[in-house]
Amino acid sequence: MGKSKKVKAKRAEPLAVKQSVGLVEDITADNVTKAASNRQPKVRFRQEEDDFVDNRLTKKILDAAVKQQKELEGEVGIGASKFKTVIKLGKKSNSDSENEDEDEWPSLAESAALAASGEYQDQDIVINQEDEKALQAFMNPDPPTRRTLADIIMEKITEKKTDVSTLMPDVENPMPDIDPRIIEVYKDVKSILIRYRSGKLPKAFKVLPHLKNWEEILYITEPDTWSAAALYQATRIFASNLNVHMAQRFFNLVLLPRIRDDIHYYKRLNFHLFMALKKALYKPAAFFKGIILPLCEEGTCTLREATIISSVITKCTIPVLHASAAMIKIAEMHYSGGNSIFLRALITKKYALPFRVIDALVFHFSQFRNDKRELPVLWHQCLLSFVETYRNDVSDEQADSLRELLRYQIHPKITPEIRQQLMSRESKEIIMEEPE
Repeated sequence: MGKSKKVKAKRAEPLAVKQSVGLVEDITADNVTKAASNRQPKVRFRQEEDDFVDNRLTKKILDAAVKQQKELEGEVGIGASKFKTVIKLGKKSNSDSENEDEDEWPSLAESAALAASGEYQDQDIVINQEDEKALQAFMNPDPPTRRTLADIIMEKITEKKTDVSTLMPDVENPMPDIDPRIIEVYKDVKSILIRYRSGKLPKAFKVLPHLKNWEEILYITEPDTWSAAALYQATRIFASNLNVHMAQRFFNLVLLPRIRDDIHYYKRLNFHLFMALKKALYKPAAFFKGIILPLCEEGTCTLREATIISSVITKCTIPVLHASAAMIKIAEMHYSGGNSIFLRALITKKYALPFRVIDALVFHFSQFRNDKRELPVLWHQCLLSFVETYRNDVSDEQADSLRELLRYQIHPKITPEIRQQLMSRESKEIIMEEPE
């Protein structure tokens, strides 16, 4: 019997094994699915933990923010508590901006969202014909010839020529001192920049700001043929990697002529060029020296150009020292109409200005006392903005000078308001200490 049972057991064993194996497989499959389902939240939790910043790094960020806040308050000086200082944590520094992903520039959907929010208004600007005619009377009748990057580079090439027979550069090889292979590479870069819309730029273009002869190589790419999106990306790169002097040259020789041509032809400014102007303000000294001051000095800035470019000033944050220096320079220039628009844009930002800036502005307005020309409404509006903002900061002598000015330069609607603002000011006598 025992042997028969063993034989039966041996016969039944394969089936039992198969059934047990099947159960094990089913149980294992169930356990795997349950374990996977139980493990998923843990994986997500670990990923979420990786996104958080630890306490030590958080303390460093906060300490750096407090230090930056104190430095900004030290630059603004007395009265800085009146104005809000916005510090954006997590923003990339200028040294890191070179490594930014080029796909960050706004897409069409983001552009439409910005236009709807009022950040950028892609619409025709209504220009008052009377104001435009009044500004023409103050424009420079003999404006200097506008110089572009091509003119500067050709002058450099001509200066290097010593042989009379080679004064005219070769059309096929305008840069004889540069390796022909480099010229070929940047001609290919030019073909990319002409039709660029979005995406990453060539690596050869990103290294341009680090080259000593970057202007000559930039000339090979013909910046006047770039797309507007390519010029915006180029402004980001050059504003981040060039020093103030070199960035000023790029803004003046490349960005400014393109902006003026775009406004003149389309009667508005392309969205990407508008964003390039905002990006140029990351170098405020270069922005004023390369764009605003040349516009005022040339004396040919139209009302439309001044209105569009000044809107960038009103939308962006500018350090008080750079704004003060620009206001002094504009106030001391020969008046050309657009000066009032830029001055008003800076005045309405309500900085705590040093007395020297206020004195320069008072002198700027007072010098029109004996001007027989009919001043535009923009001049009166600028004077009203100045009196409304700084009436309590001017001295009694300066206030008397402004009241005397109102006897000669009168606007039927604006002048009474200016006079009322001067009457409501607090008396202030400023005593200048003599140097020992």
